[in-house]
Amino acid sequence: MSTQTINIPNTATVAVIGLGSMGFGMAQSLSRAGFAVAGFDVAREAVERLQAEGGRGADSPAQAAAGAEIVVSVVVNAAQTEAILFGDAGVAETLPKGGVFISAATMAPEIARQFAARLEATGRHYLDAPISGGAIRARDGALTILASGSPEAFSKAQPALSAMAAKVYELGSEAGLGAAFKMINQLLAGVHIAAASEAMAFAARQGLDLGKVYEVITASAGNSWMFENRMPHVLAGDYTPHSAVDIFVKDLGIIQDMARDAKFPVPVAASALQMFLAASGMGLGRDDDASVARVYARLGGVKLPENDN
Repeated sequence: MSTQTINIPNTATVAVIGLGSMGFGMAQSLSRAGFAVAGFDVAREAVERLQAEGGRGADSPAQAAAGAEIVVSVVVNAAQTEAILFGDAGVAETLPKGGVFISAATMAPEIARQFAARLEATGRHYLDAPISGGAIRARDGALTILASGSPEAFSKAQPALSAMAAKVYELGSEAGLGAAFKMINQLLAGVHIAAASEAMAFAARQGLDLGKVYEVITASAGNSWMFENRMPHVLAGDYTPHSAVDIFVKDLGIIQDMARDAKFPVPVAASALQMFLAASGMGLGRDDDASVARVYARLGGVKLPENDN
């Protein structure tokens, strides 16, 4: 974990590609730290929101990266990352030589290594840097970043990392290690959400007061961070997406692919994936990932709280 103190230059430009709840919060943290922030998102309203807060809006990743020393990519998956890097109007066209591309997307380690090799062949740096912590921590500059890459990539990226994160784990000199660590986290996170959803729906089947169940479990050994964080969504009957079901369809799917390649059994993660797939198949893919509880409720013939708004 990095503990080095960096004086952040207030003249450097950082481009943020992907201005959703996480990316926008990260852009706010960078701006607060003194960086000039440029941004691009496929949703024009997100770019306009950045401009309203004093950032520079861009019409493409290439335009955002022009003149930037650091690019932070906060998109969902490998395909989007590849398009941002090497597609039409991609970052690799305009990021200055010696600049660094910080990739926050969750992807298979081998793909991260491939992207790093392609970009570094052009004289630019790639830092594999998946993130954890949610939108509020992104806004507060308090993320956890699981990073790997060359010493040069770390050196170039460090001021921006310090602005965005409370903890930066330096996990090795090879891209892909950060991605591998993130997938271990996602295995646990997905399993814990599914288990929490199963427990809450089972409690409803027993006729228990769900608010009291939450109170008791969060003070007991069966608690988990995901139970404590996600089950209030179930209690409120509010599935506004903080992290969507389809994120875990993707991530647990990657874990299955990795496990198959390694010939390693991951049966608990496989079961959790089936519940997320069921939720997505019910049309809940873009809803909050706590919607897995709704799958259990339907299967078990129980009623969960509903938001009357």
